[in-house]
Amino acid sequence: MIAHIEGKLTYKSPAYVVIDCGGVGYALQISLNTYDKIGVGEKCKLLAHLAIKEDSHTLYGFADEDERQLFLHLISVSGVGTNTARVILSSMKPNDVINAISAGNWSLLKSVKGIGPKTAQRLVIDLQDKLKNFATDATGLGFVTRSAAVEEALSAMLALGFGKNDAEKAILKLKQQNPEYTVEQLVKNALKIL
Repeated sequence: MIAHIEGKLTYKSPAYVVIDCGGVGYALQISLNTYDKIGVGEKCKLLAHLAIKEDSHTLYGFADEDERQLFLHLISVSGVGTNTARVILSSMKPNDVINAISAGNWSLLKSVKGIGPKTAQRLVIDLQDKLKNFATDATGLGFVTRSAAVEEALSAMLALGFGKNDAEKAILKLKQQNPEYTVEQLVKNALKIL
């Protein structure tokens, strides 16, 4: 698995970039969100996903982990391939995609080129529960993925007798406020909230 590519950005277009890493130029397919976050001629690090098919090996690049995780969720849905996921992420901000799916707003999703009503509904049905693992912040600037610390803190709260939904909301909110919180800090602060 290729986790990231770091090097000099030698070519940039809205569809893909080329990063020179140790004398080898890696072409990475990108979304418009990633395109807006990177500049040409400078040192660049993109997180990567390698999609292997019978006839091709394609690298996809992401400016941040949030977008990569959402991309992986999107391609897990039957009928949504890597190119369709990239079009979705180019048409909408990651937070807008998450909010649309969480709210069951499949009509917004079908406004994306190449997404029909059935695929939009399938995205909502398949991902609505999975994306509850993400918490959008009040400003809509990002989301927090469930880390090992979040999972351990949630297990501890459940063992203490707290309800899953309340404990989960409190822990995700705390992790979003301070991503550096340890399991112990998450549990202590969640106890104060609850």
